[in-house]
Amino acid sequence: MANVSVYNMEGKEVGSLELNDNVFAAPINEHLVHMAVVSQLANKRQGTQSAKTRAEVRGGGKKPWKQKGTGHARQGSTRSPQWTGGGVVFAPKPRDYSFKMNKKEKAAAIRSALTSRVMESKLLVLDELKFDSVKTKKMVAVLNNLKVNKALVVIAEKDENVLLSARNIPAVRTSFSNTINVYDILKYDTVVITKDAVAKLEEVYA
Repeated sequence: MANVSVYNMEGKEVGSLELNDNVFAAPINEHLVHMAVVSQLANKRQGTQSAKTRAEVRGGGKKPWKQKGTGHARQGSTRSPQWTGGGVVFAPKPRDYSFKMNKKEKAAAIRSALTSRVMESKLLVLDELKFDSVKTKKMVAVLNNLKVNKALVVIAEKDENVLLSARNIPAVRTSFSNTINVYDILKYDTVVITKDAVAKLEEVYA
């Protein structure tokens, strides 16, 4: 099993933790990781862009000039794509860009992403992450103690003090163990995760 250090909020090493190899030392499937990222970004797209084809643009019913004898190229309509104010050749239309991955594929992609973070020593485990009140300074202090800048902070369950303390830090995102996703794991330089969240991930993905 992979063995990682456990830190407290002051950044001091207070122990170690054996990670489940099924989750944190799984075979890395780059294809599934790529699919998961593309799927998440595609599912965010509104797909509301639209432009008119030549059939939908108003006007252009009359032939601009006769077919021959003018010295101009032949033209059938002033709403052809080459004219100013004409229609678009392959006009984009509203569409749904989303596509689905099955549960096993999603789980394998998350295991691959977590494994890559462990291999790169970019997964830090905290013994706990709790604040008495909402203070952004406290969260900044914890991250500075861990020497972390751009981080995904993963906690086991909803904690308003932690969520609100991290909300105004631009390079930090908080997530729960049951809402973690491949895109966020890869986007942020370091994954800071509590021991409780590790246990929950191992329950779900092992």
